[in-house]
Amino acid sequence: MNNEHYLINQLNNGNKEAFSLLFQKYYKDLVLFAGTFLPDRFLCEDIVQNIFLKLWNNREHLIIDTSLKSFLLRSVQNSCLDELKHQSVVRVHEAYTIAFEPFDDLNTEHYVLYSDLQLQFAEALLKLPDTCREVFEMNRIEGFKYKEIAQKLKISERTVEVRIGKALMLLRKHLKEFFIAVLAAFLLLPLY
Repeated sequence: MNNEHYLINQLNNGNKEAFSLLFQKYYKDLVLFAGTFLPDRFLCEDIVQNIFLKLWNNREHLIIDTSLKSFLLRSVQNSCLDELKHQSVVRVHEAYTIAFEPFDDLNTEHYVLYSDLQLQFAEALLKLPDTCREVFEMNRIEGFKYKEIAQKLKISERTVEVRIGKALMLLRKHLKEFFIAVLAAFLLLPLY
């Protein structure tokens, strides 16, 4: 532990050798840890490299209350969870883009409403509890049946049903105000 404090102190002072030693000591383990969240090895490496880049860039103001390893593990975990949320938003966007592809001739008002709906839906999806969002996405976006979801997550089909029901209820609640605004906008649009 004393050696770690010495290296952190040297890192604070801009010592590149100390940074290199820390990188060599923790890099491989951090990439493996990131792999417990994300299956893409290259993405895991990018995340860990970005964390070390931030560590170097913020070295002068670096304050670590726990061990450096704990600090780095928490940073990797947070970055992986952020990446998973980002991927979730991208999947939702792709699914809705594919679903609405036939409407090439949408006029500007409809396109704006559609874009707003996508954004509102993605935001509402992120507000769901993780357990509900996971089963909802597996069923409604990825196309898994309740039984398949139950087997993959090692839960009962009834639990899957309850979680999807809860997700739908919460999505309706989150999107209710948006739909009222959309309805009002449609009522104000000129008739052609």
